[in-house]
Amino acid sequence: MGQEFFINSQELEDKVRQLLPSQGGAGAGFDLSASSQIIPIIDLTESAEGSNVRQDLQTAISLNDITAYNTSNETITVVSSTGYFRIFGTINCLGSGSGLIKLTDGVTTKQVFAVTGGASAVQQAYPYDFVIFVPAGQSLQTETDTNLRNIGFSKQIADIDGNLTTPS
Repeated sequence: MGQEFFINSQELEDKVRQLLPSQGGAGAGFDLSASSQIIPIIDLTESAEGSNVRQDLQTAISLNDITAYNTSNETITVVSSTGYFRIFGTINCLGSGSGLIKLTDGVTTKQVFAVTGGASAVQQAYPYDFVIFVPAGQSLQTETDTNLRNIGFSKQIADIDGNLTTPS
């Protein structure tokens, strides 16, 4: 027979209330305990959080969740709200020129994806698909010159706290 230990941790209790609202989320008191006895565990996290949609399905693209952009010879802001976003598309190049996708806070800029076209008039396509995190005060931008066109899409897949967004 195993021994039982009581755990006093406000942080753990808060997380249980967040993940399992039916188990104390309404303010009911409870104690956390641990045992030295081995007990099989069944993970009911998705159901307890109120989501029965698999994580990979929550990142699916839908008509209401996707934002398209199409740029040439300009700089535009693709994402300015906080959270995790899937960014995908293609930069098409005809001849020389350059284009990029960048994260910026208005002062510092980091390139996420960059394309430089050659001197020939051969059309080239450069596909991209990645996930980015945008905290408060930052944004994702795309910049192209006259010989490039960036056709892409953004979709928020999670909020700033990492809670997945279900497609609508």
